[in-house]
Amino acid sequence: MTTGGSTPGSPRFGGVSAHRRRANDVTAAAEFDIMGQQHQQDYIQSDHLQAAVDLFSTCTITSQNLHHHHNNNNNNNNNNNNSNNIFPSRKKFLGRNLRRTLLGFLIIVVGFSVFLRVTYTAGGGPLAEMEEEAVSRSWSNAHTLVLRDYTSHVMKAQRVLADIDSSSSSSMPKRVLEKSLDDDNPVPEIWMKPNSSRYYQCITRPRDRSKSSFPTNGYLLVHANGGLNQMRTGICDMVAVAKMMNATLVLPSLDHQSFWTDPSEFKDIFDWRHFIDELKDEVEIVESLPQEYTKVKPFVKAPVSWSKSSYYRGEMKALLRKHKVIQFTHSDGRLVNNGLASSYQKLRCRANYEALRYSDEIESLSRRLIERLRSDGEPYIALHLRYEKDMLAFTGCSHNLTKKESKVLEKMRYNVKHWKEKEINCTEKRKQGGCPMSPREAALFLKAMGYPTNTKIYIVAGEIYGNNSMDAFRKEYPNVFSHSTLATTDELLILNRYQNRLAALDYNVALESDVFAYTYDGNMAKAVQGHRQFEGFRKTINPHRLHFVKLIDQLDAGEISWETFSSQVKTIHKERVGAPYKRQPGPSPKLEESFYANPFPGCICGGSRNKTIRVLPNQRPSHGSSLRSSE
Repeated sequence: MTTGGSTPGSPRFGGVSAHRRRANDVTAAAEFDIMGQQHQQDYIQSDHLQAAVDLFSTCTITSQNLHHHHNNNNNNNNNNNNSNNIFPSRKKFLGRNLRRTLLGFLIIVVGFSVFLRVTYTAGGGPLAEMEEEAVSRSWSNAHTLVLRDYTSHVMKAQRVLADIDSSSSSSMPKRVLEKSLDDDNPVPEIWMKPNSSRYYQCITRPRDRSKSSFPTNGYLLVHANGGLNQMRTGICDMVAVAKMMNATLVLPSLDHQSFWTDPSEFKDIFDWRHFIDELKDEVEIVESLPQEYTKVKPFVKAPVSWSKSSYYRGEMKALLRKHKVIQFTHSDGRLVNNGLASSYQKLRCRANYEALRYSDEIESLSRRLIERLRSDGEPYIALHLRYEKDMLAFTGCSHNLTKKESKVLEKMRYNVKHWKEKEINCTEKRKQGGCPMSPREAALFLKAMGYPTNTKIYIVAGEIYGNNSMDAFRKEYPNVFSHSTLATTDELLILNRYQNRLAALDYNVALESDVFAYTYDGNMAKAVQGHRQFEGFRKTINPHRLHFVKLIDQLDAGEISWETFSSQVKTIHKERVGAPYKRQPGPSPKLEESFYANPFPGCICGGSRNKTIRVLPNQRPSHGSSLRSSE
C-alpha cells in the first residue's frame, strides 16, 4: 500500500526519467522528419499499390467486425436459451451456414475490388489522379505538422536539458585547464586539482537557527587589528561572538597603525550593505551606534585570546548587559579554532565566504586583471612571494641580501616595539625552515615541480625587497605579472595609495588562479588557502621549506644533480597540493592549524552527496555556480 510518495518513474522522484522521455520525443520527431524527407518520393510512387492494400485491409476488418457482431448475437442467443430453448440444433446449423456464405461472398467482393483498383491505377485513370492528389495533400499537412511539433519540442528539450545541467551538476567550479577534461586533450598533472568529488560545502543555516527573538543585550564596537587578512578573519570571529552575546554589531573599524598605515575604512574595502544584508537573519549589524547611545562611554576590553564560546556567553554577555556598549580593542585570534558548536563554525564561514565581499570597485578591477591573465586561454600561477621588507625584518631572514640591506632590516626590527624577538640568527632559522623563500629559491622550486619557463606567474605581494632580488626569478620565468603591470595607471590611480585595497585585489586574483603557491605561511597564505579549499580544493602548493632548504643547499654545493633535486622535490610535495584532510586540534590553539586555513571540518563535509543542493548566484569573478548543501 502506497502513501502518496514518489515513484521511480515520476518527476518527483528525481525528474531524470521525465526529462529523458521528453528529450527522446524530440529525437524521435527529428528522425521521423529526416526519414520522411528521404522517402517522400518513394511513398508517392508506391501509393497506388498501398491504396489497394488499404482497401483489402478495410474489407477484411469489415468482415471481422461482422463476424464479431454475429458472435455477440450468438452469445445473446445462448443467454436467451435459458428462458426459451427451442430447436437448438437447427439454429446452430443455420448460423454456421450463414457465416460460411457471408465469408465466401466477401472474399469474392474483395478479390474483384482489388482487381479493379490495380487496373485503374496502372492505367492512370481518374482514381489514380484522385489518390495521388489526396496522398500529396496528406503528406504536405503531415510535413507541416511535424516541423511545427519538432520546433516546439526542440525548444522544450533545450529548457529541459538546461534544467538537468543546473540541477544535477556535482562538480565544483573549474579552472582553465580543468575544462579540457571534457575534451580529448588530457590535463597535464601540474595543473590538475586534487580529487575532492566526495566533499561539498555545508554552511547553509538551518531553518530553526535565526536571530534571537530577545531584545539585544547591547552594542558591540570592534577594532579590527593587523593587515587586511588578519582583520578579515577577526571580523568573521566577531560576527560569531556577537551571536554568542546576543549583541548588535556595529560595522568594525579598521587598523590604521599597522606597517602600511592604510587609512581605509570598512566601507572603502568591503561591500558593507551586502555584509549587513547577508547576515541579517542571524546577527543584527548596524552602520553606526544609534543616537541615544552615542553619549554612552563604551566599556573598553581586550578579549582573551583563543577563548571558547562559554567565555563570551558568560562573562562578556554579563558585561554587555551592564554597560550596554562594549568596545573590543582586538579581533585577531580571539576565538578557538576547534571545539565550537557547529552553528558557530558555519556562521564564521558564511561571514567569510558569503558576507565579506569586496567593494564593487575592487571586484570589477579584479575581474579585468583575471581576464587579461587568461586572454590567451592559458592558465596562470598566483605566487605569494612573501619577500617583503616587513616580513623579512620580522623573521630576521636576510639570505641572498647584501650587508647593507640586512642592516636596514635589523634596524626596523628593533624600532617596532611589539616585535618581541630582536636577536635572530638568520642562518639557523633558515635551516629550520623558518624563513620565506627567496625569489631564486621560489623559481627553482616551481621549475623542479615541472612548470615550464613560459608559465604566467602573478606575484601576490607588495614590493619585493632587495635591488636585484627578482633577477634570478625572471631569468627562469620571464612572464611575471603583478597588479602594477596588469592594471593601467588610471585604474590604479585611487587604489595605489591604499595598500589594503591592493591586497584585496591580489586576494581575488590569487583565489581565482589555476594554481596558488606560497613561500611563507602568513595571514594571506592561510586565508587564500582556506578559501580555495572551500571553493572545491583548488590546487594549492604548500612548500616544505625545511626539506627544500636542505635540497637546494645540496644542489648549490654540487652534491646532487638537477635530476635528483627535481625528483625529490616532486616526491616531497606529492601530498602537499591542497587535497582534503581534516583539521586536527593541536597542543594549544596558537600552535594548531588555523580554522580559516582549513575549514574542514566545520564548513566542508565529506561522504554522500544525497543532500539538498542549492545553487547560489555568482559572487566572485568567474566563480561559476557554487554548490551549497544543507544538512
